[in-house]
Amino acid sequence: MAVEELGKFAVRRARAWDADALVQIDSVAMEDNDERHVSIRRWCRQGLVALAEDASGALGYCVVEYTFFDQGFVTMLMVAPAARGRGVGTRLLAHASASRTTPKLFTSTNVSNQPMQRLLRRVGWSPVGMLHGLDEGDPELFYLCPREPAAAGHVT
Repeated sequence: MAVEELGKFAVRRARAWDADALVQIDSVAMEDNDERHVSIRRWCRQGLVALAEDASGALGYCVVEYTFFDQGFVTMLMVAPAARGRGVGTRLLAHASASRTTPKLFTSTNVSNQPMQRLLRRVGWSPVGMLHGLDEGDPELFYLCPREPAAAGHVT
């Protein structure tokens, strides 16, 4: 399904020309982070981005790559600050789970990122490990998606 209707917004595969809109809602990219700009453009060109949008434009995006021990990995989940609390992150994670091409799907977040940890727990992802040394003084927590997409908030 090219576009999945999800209440008041839809999720679809982003295209190369969507990159500028994603840069505008990405809090890191908005800080003139050239590396993030390059990543967003590459992800869009490679077809790795699921984009949540409504009539006003982009609300959030999710990037899934398959380079983590040959399993899926949510490399990036970003929701526009103005769209937070509307279920965008939940729906993007459900889309990632439902469309994954490997048995397992992982993600990670910093210990300091409490909102992301709450979201992951709320949608049923399980903590599976911690890695020190990526960001000094802020370990990375790894999570595993439940096997059944419905457990991650998938709308049927």
